[in-house]
Amino acid sequence: MPQVNTSKGAERHPEKRRNPDRPQPRRPDWLRVKAPVSAEYAETRSLMREHNLVTVCEEAACPNIGECWAQKHATMMILGSVCTRACAFCNVATGRPDLLDPHEPENVGAAVAKLALRHVVITSVDRDDLDDGGAGHFARTITAIREQSPGTTIEILTPDFLRKDGALEIVVEAKPDVFNHNMETVPRLYPSIFTKAGIMVGLGESDEEVGQLMDDLRSADVDFMTIGQYLQPTPKHAPVDRFVEPSIFESYAKQGKAKGFLLMSSTPLTRSSYHADADFAALQDARNAALARA
Repeated sequence: MPQVNTSKGAERHPEKRRNPDRPQPRRPDWLRVKAPVSAEYAETRSLMREHNLVTVCEEAACPNIGECWAQKHATMMILGSVCTRACAFCNVATGRPDLLDPHEPENVGAAVAKLALRHVVITSVDRDDLDDGGAGHFARTITAIREQSPGTTIEILTPDFLRKDGALEIVVEAKPDVFNHNMETVPRLYPSIFTKAGIMVGLGESDEEVGQLMDDLRSADVDFMTIGQYLQPTPKHAPVDRFVEPSIFESYAKQGKAKGFLLMSSTPLTRSSYHADADFAALQDARNAALARA
């Protein structure tokens, strides 16, 4: 049965239609989570619908949605629900993007204020069709959150802004508290912003390659790295090569700390925005401790 993008009534992954089905192995116990049933989850979901907001929690089929939404933590996905890319491992819909909603920044700000969030993560689809890749929309969203919920710290998880000259500078000038981009980071010219990057394991990489990637990220002065287990969204997506044991995730975390990351989050269910509010506080404490030692 084809997956459907309910906002557009279209097939979610038309580019994968002709892919052969790949077996989806049974998940081990440490990757099993309970179905979300709490009243707080329902309240968060209702608020997202009220403000016509999209969340990566739903679009990417995040396994942590029940836990996070029960705590009224939602990662909002701006710039529409349809991506211009077609990554082999991603569950976000691919196709012709939605028109930009000019009211989206204000709606995000209103939702953040109603949820009384200490920390919020804002991500997006890729928008190769826009001249600035959506950078201006990110900046307007940051401004709207500052206006409606000035006490909230803001983390952004951006696309790569491929061939969008000046896009990165537009976002940085809006002064988010954390700039997160998986595998690409803000240049060292912006030291007041924490830098963060994340990967999934279980796609065919070796532990040695993970270690080398840590070295590459540290050479770019990335502060925080997240590592989580890849979970195959559908049989048409890239297959799971292995389920990494929790003890290996613990070893990744120890290895990363030894290499100089201020913070490591490495568990099977880790995602870029998982426990982001607590992680931001831990980042601040780690940087202050490092400065005190200097």
